[in-house]
Amino acid sequence: MADTNTNQGKPASVKSGKSKTAVWGGVAFLLFVIAGLVFGGLKANQYLQDEQQMPVQVIDFSGDYQHIDITKLERLIRKAQPGSFFALDVNEVFELVESQPWVYRASVRKKWPNTLKIYLVEQQPVAQWNEDLLLNPYGDTFNDEGVKLDLPRLYGPGGSEKTALEGYNAMHALIATTDMTLEELSLSERFAWQVQLKNGIKLNLGRQEFIDRLQRFIDVYPLLAQQEKAVKYVDLRYDTGVAVGWKDDSATDEES
Repeated sequence: MADTNTNQGKPASVKSGKSKTAVWGGVAFLLFVIAGLVFGGLKANQYLQDEQQMPVQVIDFSGDYQHIDITKLERLIRKAQPGSFFALDVNEVFELVESQPWVYRASVRKKWPNTLKIYLVEQQPVAQWNEDLLLNPYGDTFNDEGVKLDLPRLYGPGGSEKTALEGYNAMHALIATTDMTLEELSLSERFAWQVQLKNGIKLNLGRQEFIDRLQRFIDVYPLLAQQEKAVKYVDLRYDTGVAVGWKDDSATDEES
């Protein structure tokens, strides 16, 4: 009986050894597959990140613009994003493009296999602001980058851009009913309005009811234009009249 039990135990031991060998073989194969996938993934990532393999060959700009320097903008983009088509960060390009002074709005997208498409909306300047900046129709300032334009000149303290532009627009609409042109507007620290017309006449409108006072000037101007002397300035900070300065520097009170 003892011999029979010994002979029956040997096949079980052999089977157990074979089973362990198969398990370790499977583990080794799995590790080999995983290592291959990791290595392949790294190589694929290197390929996709390599500018020489997948370069952005074309930056296609579109939109209606006159003052945006496309050559400079493309150079900035390629310097900031030197990688491949896949490595290029669209959000970073978008932020870079919209940070340019003459760009009001932009959209950026990739187009397979090697193109970056950028649509541009250019700033629309309506006035100069404090000599060194420009204003768009919404009262936002931007740098003119050396572009010289024949625009009305607006001056005022920092933060008053929108107020100054709104005042200018209201005055411009009123003065446009005459043959005169508003050339320069100044808003003081106390928010008092002063205007210079293209014919050289300066108007002091004060802080309140400046539109009504401008209308008073328009009403009285035909009478002033009949005088022998040329008008230098008109002070309208009165309830019922105006003070007129003539080119010989004398001043006279005139009833409106």
